[in-house]
Formats: sequence, structure tokens, C-alpha cells
Amino acid sequence: MTQNKVYIYGKHALTEALMNTPRAVKKIYLANSVEDKALRTLVQKSGVPMAVLSGGTMPGEVSKDATHQGVIGVISLSDLMIPYDVFISKMKPDASKALVLLNEIQDPHNVGAVIRSAAAFGIAGVLIPEHNQAPVTGAVVKVSAGMAFRIPLISIGNSNNTLRDLKAQGFWIYGLAGEAGAHNIVTEKFDAPSVFVVGNEGEGLREKTRECCDILLAIPMHPQCESLNAAASVAVTLYAWSAQHPEALK
Repeated sequence: MTQNKVYIYGKHALTEALMNTPRAVKKIYLANSVEDKALRTLVQKSGVPMAVLSGGTMPGEVSKDATHQGVIGVISLSDLMIPYDVFISKMKPDASKALVLLNEIQDPHNVGAVIRSAAAFGIAGVLIPEHNQAPVTGAVVKVSAGMAFRIPLISIGNSNNTLRDLKAQGFWIYGLAGEAGAHNIVTEKFDAPSVFVVGNEGEGLREKTRECCDILLAIPMHPQCESLNAAASVAVTLYAWSAQHPEALK
């Protein structure tokens, strides 16, 4: 059964959730020691059910060692994630639109870092497969610095089928590959709606997924370093894209 409930920790994460996707917040636990008046006002205005956080009311699924600052939120993934068909029906592709598709990323810290970079560089959404992929969790939200509540997170089924549909919608598919012969991100002209596909941390892009890509991208780097990790590669690539599309940063 697919997990539908996650816990977020801390004042910043809860504030981002209530400010940007309040529909996804189903319950809030606040310790009496939390004196943040702005946060308490926000919680009261939200109308979300609240409980006092203490040793006796700690949600059973939450570790007692969790660093929560006296603040825990219960998030419904079904209300946070956007189904692909709903998202794409409202998308109007143009050269200033770009998406990121995660292809079997396993480390939740990488997922969170990619989401944060996507928000920073004006990406229109992050596509996250339902299977063989690290899901959105409290750790993902924490690493994203709350950006998981600001940028659309889109739930997809089969990655390759999604890429084929995006091609039909007019998107150009870029695979982050890194090997010799791939196109240099510095000289690449990102002059069409773009999708950036990042593969598994160890294996990279799957062969069938590579075949769906129009262009494989490489990041120039000093020979003393063989590669960057998945999240860093995405950050550098999205920066290169946004440099050509400053309107996406507004």
C-alpha cells in the first residue's frame, strides 16, 4: 500500500506548508513551550486540528529523538502531490518552461536537494515516479528547506511513458549523462520547453530512459574529479538553463 501520510518537523517547515499548501496539512502538534506568536496565529487561522505535543501525545510513528522544535505537522501526500494528467492539462509549454524528472533516485537527501534547486532556478515542477524512487518524506521536506511546498511536485507512473507524452506536448528531453560525447551544458541552446532527467545515484539513467532523451548533457569539470553527485549535477544544469531564461527567476 502506498504511503499517504508523512510528518514534517520544525517551525519553518510548518510555516511553509500552511502558507503555500494548507490543504495538505491535516493535523498539527505544538508543544506548550513554543512561544512563536506568528506561528500560533497562522495555525489558529488555518483551522487545522491541533494537539498539544508532549511525551504522551507524540505521534506513534515519530521517533522520540526527532529534532522537531516542538512542532510537528501531518501532511497528506495525496493533497500535496499533483497527478500528472491534472498538471499537464494546465501547462502551456514555451521556451521558458522546464521540468525535472527523477529517475530512480534513492537518497531522500538528493530528492530534497533537487527540489530546492528546482525552486531556486524557476523550474515549473518536479516529476516523481510512484515506484523505484525515494518518495517525499519528512527528510525530503527538511532538505528542501520547505520548497517542497512552493514548487509543484507531480506524481507520475512510468517514467518513459511520461517522457514520450511530454515529447508529444512539445518538450525537449535532456538526460544528465556526463560521459564523453554528450552535449556541453555551457554551449547548449535551451530554446524549447525542457525536461531534465536525472538518473539513479549509482547506475545513472536506465537504457530505455536514455533512448527517450533527445540530448544527453555533460558538465565540464576539472579532470581530477570524475563526477558530481546527482543533486549537484542538477543544480549546475538548472543554473545553466536559467542563465538563458532570466524571466524564469522573476
